[in-house]
Amino acid sequence: MIALADPLPERVRRGASGIVGTIVILLAWELAARALAGAYILAAPSDVVVHILQNSDLIWRALRETLGNATLGYVLGNLAAIGLAGAALAWPRAEPVVAGLALLVFCLPLVATGPILRVLYGPGPGPQITLAALAVYYTTFVPLLVGLRAAPASWFELLRSYGRGRLAELVHIRARASLPYLFAGLQIAAPAAFLGAMVGEFTGAERGLGLLAIRAIRALDIAGIWALASISAAVSILIYTAVGWLSRAVLRDPPPMILAPPALPRTGHAQGLAATVMRTAFVLAMALLLWWGAMTTFDLNPFFAKRPDDVWVALFTATDARETRETLAGALGETVVFLLPGFAGGLALGAGLAILLTLAPALTPSATLIAVALRSVPILTTAPLIVLLLGRGAAGTITLVAVMVFFPTFVACLHGLRQAPGQILDVFSTYAAGPFARLWHVQVPVMLPAFFAAARMSVPASVLAVTVVEWLATGRGIGSLMALSASLSDYDMLWSSVVIVSVLSALGYAGIGWVERRVLTVFASEQVAR
Repeated sequence: MIALADPLPERVRRGASGIVGTIVILLAWELAARALAGAYILAAPSDVVVHILQNSDLIWRALRETLGNATLGYVLGNLAAIGLAGAALAWPRAEPVVAGLALLVFCLPLVATGPILRVLYGPGPGPQITLAALAVYYTTFVPLLVGLRAAPASWFELLRSYGRGRLAELVHIRARASLPYLFAGLQIAAPAAFLGAMVGEFTGAERGLGLLAIRAIRALDIAGIWALASISAAVSILIYTAVGWLSRAVLRDPPPMILAPPALPRTGHAQGLAATVMRTAFVLAMALLLWWGAMTTFDLNPFFAKRPDDVWVALFTATDARETRETLAGALGETVVFLLPGFAGGLALGAGLAILLTLAPALTPSATLIAVALRSVPILTTAPLIVLLLGRGAAGTITLVAVMVFFPTFVACLHGLRQAPGQILDVFSTYAAGPFARLWHVQVPVMLPAFFAAARMSVPASVLAVTVVEWLATGRGIGSLMALSASLSDYDMLWSSVVIVSVLSALGYAGIGWVERRVLTVFASEQVAR
């Protein structure tokens, strides 16, 4: 009898690899900081530790405030995502409306909604919690919706043979099949919640890490900036690791082999296009109705709480409407030049690293630590420093946008690659297929739903990144325009900017969705079947 290998040595090797990788990263960080001494860009880990120890009481109180708001927003946002995804699958006719409204809300730029929420809420943690929830719910909703469809058709046929309906499918099949994707969404959401809470603190909070970050940036306290960034990254890494540990403890079954019938169109091209136009018009009508209804129900002051007709007047019928449109067009032109390359680069880097780690799993602990750290460091604290290092031109802005897109793509693709069915991989191994053949013919096709889900939810994330950079560092583009409008109480321009950015983000999302449907019709037909 052949004894089974003890899995402990493998875990020990992976843990040791992670520890060695962490030490190497810290040493490289220390050497880089020493080399850049006097440049006011990078603080060494030793300086960061000293700063934290010297200001431990102040930092602890601020961390407790920010972490509490981020945690509450994280919980509320993810609960909302689970509820929305369940409703969309339980009542398929409502899915376009649910997904469309969820997208429009997520496309609202935090740079603009932060000041508006501060005016609405007043003092207190309301904006921080709300922005944290808004930053995370869609990053869980999209992967979860993919996971709820990732089940073999034979499972549904078996359940229907017992006379069970959609609710039973949701509870007994879809919920279980969606767990890997749910955990991926929860991991992606951890840094986003922290970022949302800190954006809320930038709008006038009385305490929190965001307030300390403002003071450090204004004083050019490099050690303080990197201390706050390191603490935020450490908290996000701990949450990411905890969710990963929980997923490994829960997900003990191997991925199922999904066999689904081809997704055949139910209507002709003209009829399908008409149905899409009707659904889009209905979603827009619902969004406008909810917008107007919220303003009217809460009797919000129209000076800062603009209604849909106010934005229409500002853009088309006011005496300065043409000037408003030209200002918006010029700002958007400056933003798009940096947005598109950063978006494409982040997608390529995230998917490429996930594929590389599949071929070389020994690198996973160190590479994952770097990836999580890059995304966990709040862009609010490091954006001015990165722009100072790389300049106010294309390099700095594109780099920061790519980092924002890279992390959700990396996590989603890594989880997607792990969903390759073991039975199919065993067949390839039987025929002596190499790792590249297994990757190209099995793992990459299985990864495609996760990749497209990451691409869709990265559209608003990239908009958030570029607007934050423009707000804090470059002083150009639509992000700078929104910040300037908020500071000048020019709420017509602010709300017009929000509407234009949200609509363009939704159009970019729809464009990726159009490509996704055509690709997944071939490689993952269960994702496009209704």
